[in-house]
Amino acid sequence: MTSLPATTWRRLLEAHQQRADFLTADHRARRAAREHHAIDDFLYEYYGTRPAVLRRWHPGVGVGLEPGPDGSAPQRQWRWYATEPDGSTQLDSTAFLTDRADSVRFIHRLLSAIASRPAFTGCFGLHEWAMVYRQREHRHPLPLRLGQAGTDAVVDSHHMRCTHFDAFRFFTPAAVDLNRLRPTRASQVQLDQPGCLHASMDCHKWATKLGPAVPGDLALDCFELARDIRLLDMRASPYDLSSYGEPAVPIETPEGKAEYVARQREFAQRAGELRARLIEVCAALLDQPEPAARAVR
Repeated sequence: MTSLPATTWRRLLEAHQQRADFLTADHRARRAAREHHAIDDFLYEYYGTRPAVLRRWHPGVGVGLEPGPDGSAPQRQWRWYATEPDGSTQLDSTAFLTDRADSVRFIHRLLSAIASRPAFTGCFGLHEWAMVYRQREHRHPLPLRLGQAGTDAVVDSHHMRCTHFDAFRFFTPAAVDLNRLRPTRASQVQLDQPGCLHASMDCHKWATKLGPAVPGDLALDCFELARDIRLLDMRASPYDLSSYGEPAVPIETPEGKAEYVARQREFAQRAGELRARLIEVCAALLDQPEPAARAVR
């Protein structure tokens, strides 16, 4: 167990809150003004991200917070935390596993499987194109850069190999049979791979699900990665983002493909480092004694 004095953990807590506030400032301002954003809203709506939760600093599994002059750390009042007789507060890993053991095991298995595979970088972000293929109504109220016919032609001229179920499940009916694979929730552990933008964005989802076991800096690193990837995801999509001042990454051209793959590899590297840290969090939790089965009442 690592123990942090109050002067240290208070500094870390304040820095975390400031960084979280900075990362969510634009979203919070838009929400107050009831404005929508086709790029950033995804992080809050699809992932269910709450700025207030993101702002909470956790020391992570195996780190204790020593009491200060004004008493124990505020985490003492939070779910899954325990306070010792000497006033130090830390995550109660056994209590957390009692509630979340199945999720922790799945996340550990999935992330370990992804980390074991080479990155595939030949998808060119066509999942977003497949979501509007031969369909008049689209998810975002934005024009298509190439129009509907031009967008359909791009899809028809490529071989799609989407490995991620949570992208594939939004394909239009006409696009489903064009994909070489048939990802399902059950096959996610077998198919997810580190080159996939969505699998990398999901580091934020898994960090959120691991909650207080994840150190604050890792949680915000995962969120910031998801935010950066989301921008590329939309810039490489068929949508015209000129109203947001964002230039396209035209994956229908050789130059656009080269730019996309270069950025994809950069993100795969960043995600790989964060994924390794999340795997360590899972391993630290699972190294705890198995929680006793709950009594049936």
